[in-house]
Amino acid sequence: MPKTVNIHEAKTHLSRLLERVSEGEEVVISKAGRPVARLVPAGERPERREPGSASGRVVVGEDFDAPLPEEVLETFER
Repeated sequence: MPKTVNIHEAKTHLSRLLERVSEGEEVVISKAGRPVARLVPAGERPERREPGSASGRVVVGEDFDAPLPEEVLETFER
């Protein structure tokens, strides 16, 4: 269960809370008893994306932009 703290406590003890978060704990910050934010470990940065890396792996059908069949259009218009 995550630790819940109010905003004043979070501001006062931010360094301590960040230490707990860095150890894997989750902290919920609340205002007037209502949760407004979560502190969670940042984790590792995602791998850098390489433009064009999916080239040749994605196939788009020739009828991709063809009009939809009437029965499908009727479903959207209900």
